Amino acid sequence: MGARVLAYRAYQRLLRSRLAPSALPRHVGVIIDGNRRWAKAYGTTTHDGHRAGADKVVEFLGWCDEVGVEVVTVWLLSTDNLTRASAELDQLLEIIPDLVERLAETGRWRVNPVGRLDLLPAATANRLKEVGEATAPIDGITVNLAIGYGGRQEITDAVRSLLAEHAERGTSLADLAETLDVEHISEHLYTRGQPDPDFVIRTSGEQRLSGFLLWQSAHSEYYFCEAYWPEFRKVDFLRALRAYSTRQRRFGG
Repeated sequence: MGARVLAYRAYQRLLRSRLAPSALPRHVGVIIDGNRRWAKAYGTTTHDGHRAGADKVVEFLGWCDEVGVEVVTVWLLSTDNLTRASAELDQLLEIIPDLVERLAETGRWRVNPVGRLDLLPAATANRLKEVGEATAPIDGITVNLAIGYGGRQEITDAVRSLLAEHAERGTSLADLAETLDVEHISEHLYTRGQPDPDFVIRTSGEQRLSGFLLWQSAHSEYYFCEAYWPEFRKVDFLRALRAYSTRQRRFGG
């Protein structure tokens, strides 16, 4: 084993030892970005880039498990991604269900696909829903996999669900308008019942939200990492957590 590897592992241990459990996030969101650019940089195919990205998701969840994160939301496919060229989209719709089943097979995590699954091919949507139902009883990290996800779409769906619920109760629009508050909408989000994300990581150097968890991330801390997602390392994750642990969260106060 080379000196560089030994030094790298020692540095990881040092970073980990300095992270107090009370200073760690309960819910981590991750905008995985850079699969295609990683593939181009290494002279390989887009398909290989997405496969490497899927492998990194499994690895990343293991790191989250080690430090005690309770909820992880991973953005795998946006509603905008659904307009990509059919060849690439077909690859993604092959890779993503395989990834979801790999996560389920570990028996470690509660896999919760969220998003407009109805926009996916029926067979794909059914596979995702079956995995969600099968892993629901597992006592482990809740892993929200955002697939066919858009932040504006989520809020629209939440409002639509809220209106439908009150229509069934016979509530008038005037009465609903009088009593409506923030929590009423929160109760209809894809992540209802979960803590909001404390910390959101985006890879590849891009510094924008792109609509990720728009409602839930009102008070989230953000961290932007230069590494493309397939080359995001454990040490990068620990550095991100170190940065989070030093921030003073005031929640607007």
